[in-house]
Amino acid sequence: MIKDLRQKIGQTVTIAGWVSVRRNQGKMVFFDFRDMSGTIQGVVLPASGAMKEAKILRPEYVVSATGEVVKRREENVQKGKENGDLELRVENIVILNSSETPPFDVTEDTSLINEEARLEYRYIDLRSERMQRNIRMRSEFVRRVREFLFEKSFTEIETPLLSESTPEGSRDFVVPSRLHLGSFYALPQSPQQYKQLLMVGGFERYFQIARCVRDEDLRADRGFEHSQVDIEMSFVEQDDIMSIVEEMMIKTSEGMGFAIKEKPFPKFTYDEVMEKFGSDKFDLRTEEDKAKGILAYAWVYKFPFFAKADDGSWTFTHNPFSKTVDEDAELLMKKKNIEKILTAQYDLVCNGYETAGGSIREHRPEYLKKVYEVMGYSGEEIEERIGHMLKAFTYGAPPHGGIAIGIERILMTLTGEKYLREVQAFPMTRGGQTAVMKAPKPLTEAQLRELGISISKKSRK
Repeated sequence: MIKDLRQKIGQTVTIAGWVSVRRNQGKMVFFDFRDMSGTIQGVVLPASGAMKEAKILRPEYVVSATGEVVKRREENVQKGKENGDLELRVENIVILNSSETPPFDVTEDTSLINEEARLEYRYIDLRSERMQRNIRMRSEFVRRVREFLFEKSFTEIETPLLSESTPEGSRDFVVPSRLHLGSFYALPQSPQQYKQLLMVGGFERYFQIARCVRDEDLRADRGFEHSQVDIEMSFVEQDDIMSIVEEMMIKTSEGMGFAIKEKPFPKFTYDEVMEKFGSDKFDLRTEEDKAKGILAYAWVYKFPFFAKADDGSWTFTHNPFSKTVDEDAELLMKKKNIEKILTAQYDLVCNGYETAGGSIREHRPEYLKKVYEVMGYSGEEIEERIGHMLKAFTYGAPPHGGIAIGIERILMTLTGEKYLREVQAFPMTRGGQTAVMKAPKPLTEAQLRELGISISKKSRK
């Protein structure tokens, strides 16, 4: 790889990658060659056997180039440029594939390029230095998180993608069943119920890098799909979870070279932040902190459990499976002063974003059932919605709680990007269209017949 060439000065090597830049100087042709690890200048001298191919090459051609790695003369050193003091004296070039002229220049910052063009040609956009850096930083963050959690005796467990439609705050994406005509699976908004069932199953410390799908309004920091570090623990209280997550974020962030404004992380109640900042998504940084790329983490806790829905009924603010704070448990059971009931819910805020959210869960079936009664569900509806959870909790469910850390939101704070699409490989457009591929689009008539689905003419318009 190009990054290893400094250890091979004076040796003849073969590299493979893309042509980033081509400069024809008449008798000599200069190139910047690029692979996943970096770039290096190559030069084809007049007597080189590679001159024929050098005249053909254009930006984004894929090649292998063989030559001697040499130190450049002092006056030719490109200061501040990667490998600016090295050069590859090319003797042979093999064209592995040609390239049409790209729709935009990937050697420049592509953030100013039209979004539709960038996402249609996302595989080209991903070649740009900024996108390479962002996606690799995402990978490094996930790797460090995994290593930390394994060291803390967590078990990584995958949960199903095809599941039941459940009330978790957003609309579900649904999948029709061919074997059960007229019935539908739902894609997971989160692994919420499954991770709690894993606690009933005795795993005690679970995590996964979970894909979550929610049919909600799109905005800069929210898309149909996102990934989260999903964590659940048994025999814990709120401070235990906050402590281990705080340790993980400090170790991970500082290990990646970032500075944290305040340790331990400041803690505020929901009422305190609303009074002080007017929002539960606040930024504790100064302008100087922002310029230095400092991370300002903080906890928010003691959220209201319920809020009024548009129709005047009660709905949950964060998660219906949460536990009340201990002092409000009696209010819940008596269904009194609903607006005053607080939940053992906690959010991790960083640089103005909600980057994680979790709660201590309600593991007692009679209390969980009461939450749904407050929200207006009948006994029959409760059984239909969460009967399986109520049953599971009658078989020795341990006290437990957890948290979900939004990977894209964290990466936005690390990279300084303002849009979720800048830290995802293949994001949706603002209109909900997939990158590169053309979804959503109609199914064929044969597919619809097989699934027992008919689409009205009005729906097709």
